[in-house]
Order: sequence, then structure tokens, then C-alpha cells
Amino acid sequence: MLSVNIGPFPLPLNQLFLMVALLVALAVGHLVGRSQKTGGIANSLSDILLIGLLVARLVFVGQWFDSYRQAPLSILDIRDGGFSLWAGVLAALGVAIWQGRRRVAIRKPLILGLAAGALVSGAMSATLHWVKEEPPVLPTVVLTTLAGESVQLAELAAGQPLVVNLWATWCPPCRREMPVLAAAQQQESGVRFVFANQGEDGATVLRYLASSKLNLSHVVFDPRTALALAVGSRSLPTTLFYDASGRLVDSHLGELSAASLASKLEQLRVPAAVVPRRVP
Repeated sequence: MLSVNIGPFPLPLNQLFLMVALLVALAVGHLVGRSQKTGGIANSLSDILLIGLLVARLVFVGQWFDSYRQAPLSILDIRDGGFSLWAGVLAALGVAIWQGRRRVAIRKPLILGLAAGALVSGAMSATLHWVKEEPPVLPTVVLTTLAGESVQLAELAAGQPLVVNLWATWCPPCRREMPVLAAAQQQESGVRFVFANQGEDGATVLRYLASSKLNLSHVVFDPRTALALAVGSRSLPTTLFYDASGRLVDSHLGELSAASLASKLEQLRVPAAVVPRRVP
């Protein structure tokens, strides 16, 4: 599963875990602060979160500035998921230490609240990892090529790293990110790209490809959205990144920028680690 639905809105699991961790931290900090008559830690948590996110974004933009140079305004569009995790964590930790030293009265509620939030987030991540047992592998869903032939993702990968984009012509962010993916397909000779249309007929897709003048290879149809169901995607666009052995390395829900795509492709260039097979 890649996301859950909150009402009509799909929410990536990592964002859900962060929200739950923040709520737990806020609740624990409030309870401890109330017992000490020092108040809650809402303001401190908001400062920690905002500065952590800002630093994480700035560091990521710095790392991939060449990709943002051609469209500087895209730096402001954080929907591309471009954040440096460790930079954000270190910045947030630094702000938390500074807050604790500056305001002694909230030190205990802040420490216990952050510890509780981190524990809950870690427990949810560990539970998800335990439930999966093994990294997800390429689904065996049968897709249809533009020529009307049946094909599976493993055949299209041909032993190379694989990027699978789930999209539809009615989806605005799918259309906006398509030129970025098309350019990457032309540049990345060692990575296969597959564009798996979800739920539409061939005529609709062919009209869109003709009108958009996109030069795409490996466009396939999935009229019953079986691939989205197999990978646990509840929103479009969804992009999946598989290594050469067919294991899922990363995923992205929503529109990709050139920078966020480049950062994920870099993971596919690292030789896959040998994972021993389990004996039945």
C-alpha cells in the first residue's frame, strides 16, 4: 500500500505517519505541560516543523539546482516531494535543542512529546516493514501495448531498472509531468520507462499522444486499473522505481519535477544489493 484515503483525498503513508507523530507529540506535550502548569508545546512544535521543512527543501534544491535552474519558480512547488530527509531532521533537532535551552519551563514537555512522536512514527514504519516482510516486486499484471499485444512489466524491463508511471489523460498533474518523464526516457539509456495508462481506451490515449506531440516508448494500457490495485495506488499520477532485480526501490505520488525525478533515478544507478531468497 502506497497511500490511504482521508475522505476523498489520497494521503501518502509517509505524510500520514508524520501527521500522526505530530499529533501524538502535541498531545503528550500538552498533558505533561498541563501537569506542570507550563502550557502546551504547539508553538515550539510548529517552529521545529517549519524550520525542518525549510532546511530540508533548501538543501535538496541546492543539491539539484541544475534541474531547477530552467524553471526557478518550481522551487516553490513542494508538491514534487523534493526534501533532504537528514538535513531536515538535523535542523529540527537543532531547533528543539535551542527551544529547550531557551525556555526551561517547556523542556520536559518538549522532550517527552518529541520522544513519544518519534516512537510512534518508528513503530508504524517498523510495523509496515514487518507486514511487507520482503520488498515489493514487479506485479505480474497483464498489460496491452499500442500494437494490441499482451505484455508484463518484467518483459518490458528486460533485466534493467524500471520506472513505471501510472497516468491518465484526464489527470492534469499527469499531463504536466509527462514532458519531464519523456525527456528522461530519451536521456537514460540504462533505465526503462513504462507509461501505464489507467482505465482508458486505446483511442483516447492515441488522440492524446498525437495532440501532445510526445515521443514516448513503452506506452501500455491497463483498462481495469489492475496495476494500480496491485501496487496499492489510490491516486494519479503514481511513479514506481524498480531496480534491475525487480524490487521496488522508491515511489512517488503526485507530480514529479525534473529534480525529484533525477534524485530518484540516482537510486537506480546504485548496484542492487544481493538479497538471499527465503527457503520455503
